[in-house]
Amino acid sequence: MIPLASDSGYDQVVKKMKPTRRWTQARSAALVLALVFSSACAGGRLGARTSGQTGIASWYGADFHGRQTSNREIYNMYDMTAAHPTLPFGTRVMVTNLDNGRAAEVRINDRGPFMKNRILDLSYAAARLLNMVGSGTAPVRLEILGAALRAAEGRYIIQVGSFVDEENARELKGRLGKKYGKAFISATSLSGQNYYRVRFRADEPSETERLAARLFADGFPILICKAD
Repeated sequence: MIPLASDSGYDQVVKKMKPTRRWTQARSAALVLALVFSSACAGGRLGARTSGQTGIASWYGADFHGRQTSNREIYNMYDMTAAHPTLPFGTRVMVTNLDNGRAAEVRINDRGPFMKNRILDLSYAAARLLNMVGSGTAPVRLEILGAALRAAEGRYIIQVGSFVDEENARELKGRLGKKYGKAFISATSLSGQNYYRVRFRADEPSETERLAARLFADGFPILICKAD
């Protein structure tokens, strides 16, 4: 099993995971040709959002790993993505597990779930962060963060984690700083809940691509966005 991103063994374990060759080629091309940016990540504060949808979330993993998703990407169970019945592809969503308060940001890139009374199908990585792999399902709240946007010129943000517990964010910040340089924590509030986001700044697209590729190779789920 994969440790949580805040656990000391997370990066060592994920380093050993080898996505399919088809998926690796698709991901590498995506990093080289174009970065996907989210309006939800821009700046230190997040703007107004749609009120949260609540319901049951499930997750899907190895059986679909390396297959094509509904938006024609290659599904990677270790990426922070999800399937939703109707939200536009590229939509960023904050998912909160109502059983334990854990939260994760995901990007919608697939359609589903196709079982009655379920509102979201999470990737394995997202389900692991929400601590719902063992149970298979969990009650969740969804908060729409925004749609993916192409970036213009300017500074960029690479987000590596989002935590309800500030201490977990500080621990990850300290660990990342030793290998990748100076990270920082950006706090925001969403529906009365505080979130602590661990991030890096980059000035140029090439710098962003290099750092994002290093983080991804070490197994960290990343979110790249345009800074204010």
